[in-house]
Amino acid sequence: MKKIVCLFTGILIAWSSFAAKKEADLLVYHCTIYTVDAAFSVAEAMVISDGKIVATGTKVNLEKQYACKQKLDAGGKFIYPGFIDAHAHFVGYGMSLQQVDLTGTTSWQDVLKRVKAFAMVNKEGWLTGRGWDQNDWVVKEFPSNEQLNALFPDRPVLLERVDGHASIANKKALEMAGVKAGDTINGGEIEVNKSGSELTGMLVDNAVELVASKIPSATASQFTKALQAAQKNCFAVGLTTIDDCGLDFEVAQQIKKLQENGLLKMRLYVMLSDAKKNFDWLEKTGIVKTDRLNIRSIKMYGDGALGSRGACLLQPYSDKPGHYGFLLSTPAHFDSVASWVAKNKFQLCTHAIGDSGNRIILNTYARYLKGNNDLRWRIEHAQVINQNDFNLFGSNSIIPSVQPTHATSDMYWADKRLGKEREKGAYAYKQLLQQNGWIPLGTDFPVEDISTFKTFYAAVVRKDAKGYPAAGFQTENALSREETLRGMTIWAAKSNFEENEKGSLEAGKMADFVILDADIIKVAPQKILGVKVLATFLGGEKVYGKP
Repeated sequence: MKKIVCLFTGILIAWSSFAAKKEADLLVYHCTIYTVDAAFSVAEAMVISDGKIVATGTKVNLEKQYACKQKLDAGGKFIYPGFIDAHAHFVGYGMSLQQVDLTGTTSWQDVLKRVKAFAMVNKEGWLTGRGWDQNDWVVKEFPSNEQLNALFPDRPVLLERVDGHASIANKKALEMAGVKAGDTINGGEIEVNKSGSELTGMLVDNAVELVASKIPSATASQFTKALQAAQKNCFAVGLTTIDDCGLDFEVAQQIKKLQENGLLKMRLYVMLSDAKKNFDWLEKTGIVKTDRLNIRSIKMYGDGALGSRGACLLQPYSDKPGHYGFLLSTPAHFDSVASWVAKNKFQLCTHAIGDSGNRIILNTYARYLKGNNDLRWRIEHAQVINQNDFNLFGSNSIIPSVQPTHATSDMYWADKRLGKEREKGAYAYKQLLQQNGWIPLGTDFPVEDISTFKTFYAAVVRKDAKGYPAAGFQTENALSREETLRGMTIWAAKSNFEENEKGSLEAGKMADFVILDADIIKVAPQKILGVKVLATFLGGEKVYGKP
């Protein structure tokens, strides 16, 4: 009788222990998990249910508390929150995948060769391409369109520079747009030959839109295909949220529809471009927020880019006497937009590259922010800052949103544009971090490579993928590995007002995470670029990696 009672008691205890366990979907274990919480704590297992993190800790303790339907042995690998690109052009990148790829071209002849090859396969419509950079050529000058005109006399061509701030058009495209020698435009340049009688085809900043606006919009099918191709590539590098910086509301609506129909999984933070129709739509609609889409900000464009000498500088370009670059709108316009955004309680994000462009935007922001605040108005790029202006970021809680690979791409020629002294205030990420104690990081793809590891390497080591320069570029402004990981996860989420739902692997947050084959926090610097993404998970669902 005593044996029966003991057996019954044992069964009851075992049943009670099992019954006390909470049901969950997935246990991930046998790994090193960087939670990127406030303490930067590390765990060895985590439980996921309904697409969210339930708990992190040890496998033994979690198994005592949770009955999980599935288990994932991560094979001793390394897990991080899904990477967030705080500044990119997701739609633009997707569309560029359908165009001539001109990245890495070594000369104008190389550009022409690629365009001709593309045209042989794609025989109808506009010829468009993106990615050329004259700074990578032996002859570091803007090209002219004579050869384009000869090759394509009856087919319009528009080829965009890598930074998106300049393009070259052939004669047919210019004629279709009605652009003529002698035409001028505010915030841009329409270049002519030395005699002033002929267009070279080069268009800078606002002048590009004169021709680009004539290109037919993508069909719904083309748009879907482009975004799905972009998504696939982004998941492959561990990206789970992307800030698309500058879209019209109609495009944002298309994105929302694709997400609702299950055709697009990527989470997107969309900034609407500076245009009245977008203001009217946002004012009427208000903040749009779902698990996959967040629309709450306006993107202004302060000045041009340094590579095309459109960035607005306080003193002339060192390699072009008398040339200061230019603003893309008037200071009065910037002020009116800031006033509207402040009144309607949205977020303002502004592209600013040159020290003059940054100063004007910083002072415009300051008039409305008036000291410490939590409005998180951002300056995108914050690339060249006068030493007297850094304090304006901290004193008004203005967030510098930077892209580390810009430093390692531009370092070959930045000193020629700026001079050694002025260059010290450029790409100063550590100095900018110190202003508010946090800084979001991105890539600006397709201006730069989408690679998350190139971002990490450039921020920490301050070298490009070739390992140049040997001693690093302005290493006093390198970020630590922890700072860089935070910048690519929780700080990027914070810049989007999303830090309570993503950016770290903590209970209650989205189960967006990436599994890497090496520990980027500890691996030797020279091995960072060799780290591989083994799997990417979005809301607990594997979206990249072997089945």
